[in-house]
Amino acid sequence: MSTKLEKLEVQVEIPEGVSASITGHILTVKGPLGKTHRSFRKIPVGLTIDGGAITVKALGGRKRDYAIMNTARSLVRNICQGVVSGYTIKMKIVYAHFPVTVKPQDDKVMIENFQGERSPRVANIVGKTKVQVVDEDVVVTGHVLTDVTQTAANIHLGTRIKKKDHRVFLDGIYVYEKTTGI
Repeated sequence: MSTKLEKLEVQVEIPEGVSASITGHILTVKGPLGKTHRSFRKIPVGLTIDGGAITVKALGGRKRDYAIMNTARSLVRNICQGVVSGYTIKMKIVYAHFPVTVKPQDDKVMIENFQGERSPRVANIVGKTKVQVVDEDVVVTGHVLTDVTQTAANIHLGTRIKKKDHRVFLDGIYVYEKTTGI
């Protein structure tokens, strides 16, 4: 029984105002919000630019190759969309007794007075992501989806509580909204 798939090539349209180039296995995309690049060295797909579209081609004919091709297509689409509109994640600061203070400093986020702790907890900011604190919200914005989501995950994990019942001790910083656009 053969599971050969017919459609092993997809195209991702390049939005207006965006330029893309491929050097080796590195895709570089420039847009109104900035410039970013992504290495496809470890992802077995072929990338070419045909006019106003980026063609992603699977290097094999199996289901696995088809799945890898679609993953690469999503990565390319997210990069192109990010340099045009960007990504925003909103997080809520939740505490029961000790008021938590969040302060972004350079490439780190300081989480102070979490559950009355004396020393601040530190979360890293990935890439050129911007972190702002507005009242009880932490707003994470940027033009690279992987950097924005990893920064939000670092902030969330920075407030993880160990050796206590997580159903009772609900203090932390939690994601409540993910949108495109800055």
